[in-house]
Amino acid sequence: MYKRIMVPTDASEYSRRALIAALEIARKFQAEVVLLFVTYTPEAYWGYNPAYTIEISKEQIEETGDQTLRATVVGIDMGDVPLKKKKIQGHPSTVILEEIHNENIDLVVMGSHGYGPIAGAVLGSVSQRVLRKSTCPVLIVK
Repeated sequence: MYKRIMVPTDASEYSRRALIAALEIARKFQAEVVLLFVTYTPEAYWGYNPAYTIEISKEQIEETGDQTLRATVVGIDMGDVPLKKKKIQGHPSTVILEEIHNENIDLVVMGSHGYGPIAGAVLGSVSQRVLRKSTCPVLIVK
């Protein structure tokens, strides 16, 4: 049923829980897990505008991505599940939705962020956008 499962990550505890859930599903269906980290760029917020130029080297972006991917999997038993790690720059929800198509993803498993007793029931904005616009099933892990 599921051959490719995407787990977007920011290395938060929510993302780590999502990865654990995705690995359980992947083992049952002998699926591959695609672990995706999206690095925000200034253009993702404001579009290209020289007034908002922030100098971030490509090396800094790469290192941040590597650190985030490493931190997400630390201490988690990957077993024999094939894992593909990807780092892409852009706006997270836009990139995730594009990667669903580009990687032929069958299921997205992602964490939700709670923001307190009242707003805690509301999904994070990235999770909400992906859930609304995804062309494949999305599992939100609390």
